[in-house]
Amino acid sequence: MTLDLNTLIAILAMAVATVFTRVSGLALIHHVEMDERRKTAIEAIPPAVLMAVIAPTAFAAGWAETLACVVTAIAARRLPMLVSVVMGVATVALLRAAGL
Repeated sequence: MTLDLNTLIAILAMAVATVFTRVSGLALIHHVEMDERRKTAIEAIPPAVLMAVIAPTAFAAGWAETLACVVTAIAARRLPMLVSVVMGVATVALLRAAGL
């Protein structure tokens, strides 16, 4: 297997961009006064990103994936993100094993 130089450069550039955005966000948040409204908005970001990632699957795949997306969406409203994702993965695995 060979690695193209352009592919390697693209991967490294994406890694640098990811690290930069995470570090800059952590550095900049110290300069923002966190009132309740901003705190609520920031806490809504992870479930919104999760739904943006799984929504195409809900409409483009079979019934098992669609039902797993629904379970994940419902779980994400009340449970931690990792638990929600695990529930979605377990749901799709069980439904596929059941033949759906």
